[in-house]
Amino acid sequence: MIERLQERVNADAWLVHRGRFVDTQCLIEVGDTPWLMQIQAGRIASLQRGPFVMPRWTFALRASQQTWSAFWEPRPAPGFHDLMAMIKSRALRLEGDQHPFMANLLYFKDVLAAARGGTSQEGASGPAMRAAIAPVAPRSSRPTFEPVTGGYLNLDLLGAPHRLYVEQAGEGIPLLCLHTAGADTRQYRALMNDPQILKRFRVIAFDMPWHGKSSPPAGWQQAEYRLTSADYVGMIVSVCDALALDRPVVMGCSIGGRIVLNLALDCPERFRALIGLQSGAHVDPYYDLQWLHRPDVHGGEVCAGIISGLIGPSAPSDDRAETLWHYMQGGPGVFKGDLYFYKIDGDLRGRVQEIDTRRCPLYLLSGEYDYSCTPDDTRDLARRIAGAQATIMSGLGHFPMSEDPEGFLTHLRPVLEQIQ
Repeated sequence: MIERLQERVNADAWLVHRGRFVDTQCLIEVGDTPWLMQIQAGRIASLQRGPFVMPRWTFALRASQQTWSAFWEPRPAPGFHDLMAMIKSRALRLEGDQHPFMANLLYFKDVLAAARGGTSQEGASGPAMRAAIAPVAPRSSRPTFEPVTGGYLNLDLLGAPHRLYVEQAGEGIPLLCLHTAGADTRQYRALMNDPQILKRFRVIAFDMPWHGKSSPPAGWQQAEYRLTSADYVGMIVSVCDALALDRPVVMGCSIGGRIVLNLALDCPERFRALIGLQSGAHVDPYYDLQWLHRPDVHGGEVCAGIISGLIGPSAPSDDRAETLWHYMQGGPGVFKGDLYFYKIDGDLRGRVQEIDTRRCPLYLLSGEYDYSCTPDDTRDLARRIAGAQATIMSGLGHFPMSEDPEGFLTHLRPVLEQIQ
């Protein structure tokens, strides 16, 4: 199937355009067969099959024939749908100078996915990137305002004054939503526009400091941003107090899904229920986090490249593209700083069994295609926490509320119906 790459990549004008600054030679090892691929200005100038005597290459990607065959399926199985997923599971090895690969991660993901069935890569980020600039039919012929209101909340957080951006919609039980690492409240746009949910819930979301419309505190330029468990819990409790929320439901995704476990441990009586999206007790680093913040790599491009494979392959192209765009807009080092909590500081493997769901119900929903917090991670969490309810969402990935809003709401509504 790799024989298809040169023709398909070179015929994709937008993919070639995205790789216009790429000039490198890489080795792709398919089982025992090496292939040398030379790229010039985004085009595959040559694709040669080995064996070779002393080949020269900048970086190499090595995997078994079975692994590549699974990756090149029209709809790959979870774990084989993305290069970084295969690197995490050690099914794929990246060797040599990683810089060209990581600096152009979205491009190389789409180049290798071009061998899949069809002329456009179902589930790859290339079609989604094209959708981001393609004309989109208007949803309404008349200008309308959404039911969402936004404003700035002035309060002290972590010993410093902050101007925190908050959005809300609906009436009833407070439902506080926590965005993922490196993103912002836009991820909950569909939830804040769902008439059924807004009848019973006052949906609230805020941009954490450094994220979205919430600026960093004064003096930010003199310190490295790092999110910790204690700071995160303190921030959530402070926001709840400032908004006078009476036993709200808190729902968080990714880092937000992790921190709801801290809330269940530290102050469960403050909450009516906790909902963890993509919740796991720990995630080991599977790539060098320094790639997310260095001057020789575009931060927005590499952050989008890292998270692109965490989106389910069947996600609507417009929602996929918007999810990538959120990550392309993050401030320097913010995604990396959030992951300090997610991968280093926030390890709860030794504590989750202490969570008492009789004090506060806990619901866990995870996407089938998430290879960061895998379905098995969530199942293991549910086994260790008596009374926790777990749902694996078919076809979805790490950002369910953003990547496939309608698909996600079909799983969320039944959970919210249980909360009084």
